[in-house]
Amino acid sequence: MKPRKYLSRRTVLKGAVGGGVVSLALPPLEAMMGTHGALADGSEEGPISGVFFWANGTPWHGGHGGMQATGSDVWTPADVGAGYTPSPLLEHIATHQPSVVTGLTPHTEVPAAPPGQSDGHMRGFMVALTGDRIRPDGFDHPSHTLTALRPSLDQVVAKHPNFYGRTPPPYRSLVLGVSEARFHDYGHWNAISYNGPDSLNLPISSPNQLWSLLFDIPDDFEALERRANVLDAVLEDANSLRAKLGPRDQIRLDDHLEHINEVQRRLELSGVSCEPGAQPAEPTDLMEKTQVMGELLAMALGCGITRAFSFMLTSPATTHIFSNLGVPDGMHKTCHDGYWDRVNAITTYQMQCFSVFMDQLQAVVDPAGVSLMDRAAILGTSEYGEGWQHSVSEMPVILAGGACGALNRGVHVRDPGGNYSTAHVTLLRALGLPTPSFGWNGGETSEAISGILV
Repeated sequence: MKPRKYLSRRTVLKGAVGGGVVSLALPPLEAMMGTHGALADGSEEGPISGVFFWANGTPWHGGHGGMQATGSDVWTPADVGAGYTPSPLLEHIATHQPSVVTGLTPHTEVPAAPPGQSDGHMRGFMVALTGDRIRPDGFDHPSHTLTALRPSLDQVVAKHPNFYGRTPPPYRSLVLGVSEARFHDYGHWNAISYNGPDSLNLPISSPNQLWSLLFDIPDDFEALERRANVLDAVLEDANSLRAKLGPRDQIRLDDHLEHINEVQRRLELSGVSCEPGAQPAEPTDLMEKTQVMGELLAMALGCGITRAFSFMLTSPATTHIFSNLGVPDGMHKTCHDGYWDRVNAITTYQMQCFSVFMDQLQAVVDPAGVSLMDRAAILGTSEYGEGWQHSVSEMPVILAGGACGALNRGVHVRDPGGNYSTAHVTLLRALGLPTPSFGWNGGETSEAISGILV
């Protein structure tokens, strides 16, 4: 018997466009695997870390405080433990068996000066994304000027020395967004990913920009890209590789190329214009754009381009107008005007978008039958509990995915008044990262959420 030949996990297809080199990543193939599923270069697929953020919390109810007693609780499941019955809002993501934690709140201190640091848009956001309070220095509530004290969770993971080890992928993380509506056009209101104080990672919100980033098409070739299919450029290399693969890998390679071709076709069709040379148009529907961005992210994760991401569906205090739902004003104003039914409809739609996003990760399966959702540990969260009075009580926490077997799925844990950073500890430990504690300035904890870690 001839010894089996292995491909490196870093193998890419290469071709030329207009004198420049184009590279196209490959999905995991059997030819890259060892006898027990390990990759031939000695690495393993490893878990995927993600943050999914939506704006303005959940519809208000009595658990958010006395002022909010006029609404129904459509978020909290009626029962606890494994196999809980999803609430009306959680029904929309139930196919992905998310674990959910209800009752959590920030435990960080709120300094008296400068005033206004208890505002949920700011305090709740900072605890949910960084585990710390707002940086008091430079904070100004009237102008809504603020920054973080430390990196956000997505960057903590992406830059942790134990997450990638010595061979990080091309991108340590991808920072993505969908809606481009903003409460302010400066600072905190534009992103959910921080490197540290005054250092934001602005999200990529354009499918075409993300496509170019992932597949390494130089800006100089934008005009050529509109006329030359990327797959045509790498076809010779693909045919050469196909001859070296077994039958199942050949099918997988063809499926991968066909899928990329379909996404490219959609982007090209969305850009039909009467003016030659016009840039491709972007999907205007939030759910359609979520699907396209999710597909591209899934390709990047499946090809090993990255293993960490943040995905901002809507920005903090979003002014996105959900006209498709018959809502005439931006969501932030709708919350403050007290339209519970409209907020419920918007939150329902955002949960449907979350489900569509996870559908894209579930659809990518490796040769061992493991999906991206099986490998993922995704924190789904918002900036506070509800948007009418900005209460940080009952902040939403979703832990979705299996984290390579480290997370129990479909569990509801109820912990009224519990420390929000227990969610951070749980996710970090599920990723295999040493986490003696997480949280600062009164929010420190060494406790994980009971029943969710395997």
